[in-house]
Amino acid sequence: MGIGMTSAATRQRLVRRLADEGIRDPRVLAAIGEVPRHRFVDEALSSRAYEDSALPIGRGQTISQPFVVALMTEAVLSAVRPSRVLEIGTGSGYQAAVLAQVADRVFTTERIGELLRTARQRFHELGLHNILTRHVDGLAGWPGQAPFDAIVVTAGGEIPSALFAQLADGGVLVGPEQHGAHQELIRVTRSGDDFEREQLGAVTFVPLRQGLE
Repeated sequence: MGIGMTSAATRQRLVRRLADEGIRDPRVLAAIGEVPRHRFVDEALSSRAYEDSALPIGRGQTISQPFVVALMTEAVLSAVRPSRVLEIGTGSGYQAAVLAQVADRVFTTERIGELLRTARQRFHELGLHNILTRHVDGLAGWPGQAPFDAIVVTAGGEIPSALFAQLADGGVLVGPEQHGAHQELIRVTRSGDDFEREQLGAVTFVPLRQGLE
């Protein structure tokens, strides 16, 4: 694996590209520049780690396109650093690692044990000790740790009502919602018992599934 594909300079080229594509929050750009994406893909794909594209990680899952990771991270940030963020769908662990740069604590759930074990090892090797993981069907969220300032859903489908109930007042949920054959990235902001919904653009994610593997 050549140093040119894994160096900080390579990550900064990705950061500049994301800024050109519309990512504005300096906290998000700094987080993308800090997290070594090549550590979250198979070695055979490491030469493509800093492409702005989704890549397969096995078990029918993917590591999301960096622009989408940055967009979702930007969408959950407000003027105040979020204390507690819940992620549904750990996958490779890359999104959680980026969130861990901008939040005090990240709680992440994954239904596929093999993926979660690999992600946990990556978190350990990178010293990301503010990430807590759980092997569980994420459709129920993590009620024992609720409420959360932000919830990030990394698979497309109908977003479970249990997740909205676990949002703190003023909290935001970001995730892909299925509309027929298409998915739309949405941001939902809670204000008391009201939930304000915004559409952020078309996306493509793996399906939201239930059950453990």
